[in-house]
Amino acid sequence: MLKVLHSVTVLCLTLPFAVAAENLPDPLAAGWKGDAVCECLHRDERVRILRCSFPPGVGHERHYHPPHIGYVLEGGRMSITDALGTRVQDIPSAITFANPEGIEWHEAVNVGEQTANYLMIEAAPEGESALSCTPK
Repeated sequence: MLKVLHSVTVLCLTLPFAVAAENLPDPLAAGWKGDAVCECLHRDERVRILRCSFPPGVGHERHYHPPHIGYVLEGGRMSITDALGTRVQDIPSAITFANPEGIEWHEAVNVGEQTANYLMIEAAPEGESALSCTPK
């Protein structure tokens, strides 16, 4: 795990952050109808790991992502809206994905029948305490 975490840290810290987040929340601060959907599992000076859970009918309000790598613990059927439009996508379990430039914005809703769970590994936000796992 340490070797993987180190590789992810290097990836996140060496890539340019091309996302213009404007005034959108990051994935930890964004929720769904006032409720949190992500929790912080780990935070140090360089990396933050989030677990995000979406029961059926629950989503993630509009937010941005810094450069990150994700792992799908439990897949599902998600309706995703971004600058390209809205699409429904079946996301399988046990896959890894990466967005090395981040995501300017998107929002999603679980339109399937099972809870979807993801791990997000991203560069730690500036200005956030190394001991903190709370939203900005």
